[in-house]
Amino acid sequence: MFSMNGSVFMPTILTLIGIPGLESVQCWIGIPFSVMYLIAVIGNSLILAIIKSENSLHKPMYIFLAMLGATDIALSTCILPKMLGIFWFNLPDIYFEACLLQMWLIHSFQAIESGVLLAMALDRYVAICDPLRHATVFSQQLVTHIGIGVTLRATILIAPSVVLIKCRLKLYKTTIISHSYCEHMALVKLAVEDIRINKTYGLFVAFTILGFDIIFITLSYIRIFITVFQLPQKEARFKAFNTCIAHICVFLQFYLLAFFSFFTHRFGSHIPTYVHILLSNLYLLAPPSLNPIVYGIKTKQIRDHVLKILFSKETS
Repeated sequence: MFSMNGSVFMPTILTLIGIPGLESVQCWIGIPFSVMYLIAVIGNSLILAIIKSENSLHKPMYIFLAMLGATDIALSTCILPKMLGIFWFNLPDIYFEACLLQMWLIHSFQAIESGVLLAMALDRYVAICDPLRHATVFSQQLVTHIGIGVTLRATILIAPSVVLIKCRLKLYKTTIISHSYCEHMALVKLAVEDIRINKTYGLFVAFTILGFDIIFITLSYIRIFITVFQLPQKEARFKAFNTCIAHICVFLQFYLLAFFSFFTHRFGSHIPTYVHILLSNLYLLAPPSLNPIVYGIKTKQIRDHVLKILFSKETS
């Protein structure tokens, strides 16, 4: 790494400053973030353990829930340890290659989570709209292929954004990233060279993955609602709708935070930087901590097993 006309050529180390404008209170912000991380790890690990140990839960709906839980643990683990290193231990430096790896992992796990949510919506669509064919359609083989497919889609589509940064961008205005983790646009904006290709590809990936998924999830739930409201018995309507409530809550909180963070980061130039960063952090940390709570409360089978574990420990 060396300077050239005030620019830095191929830096080896970058500096994450955390939340610009809130440096003096970052140590306190780290407390709720660490609590959210603990909830995410413990809650999702508990759900994974319950699904693995109970043969009655080895069904597509719960297998997808296990995929979501594993993705949530991985996603929050990619961001929080380094973030707390910045907030609590004044360790802002990160190797350039490590930054690219963190960026690839974070965006890949985001894309995987979106794909799993789409799979869960399609599972509910077939279960409610065509229940007699559900077991045939969502076979164990198909569930496995879906898991592999959403993982490959995410990793393959995100990888070129890393390659474009590594191969195209050589000169950087600064090595200081005004963020608490390595985010694609935060890193790209440091470059001196033309970044239009990087920005265009980033938008293409965002709309290819999130846009595609949200359209088909929305269409699935519209069709589900039409089918549910056509059921003759009120009790049947309530039971069918109740199986979707947890999915709808998770779907809304994930995509609302995603799009709000995405558009404010790219088009909200009048919004303070610390608001952008806080929204980005919440987008990554809030869903993993809320998902096990939502499913633990709204999914009867998960709730019953959690209560059984708790009460068995109390009686022993």
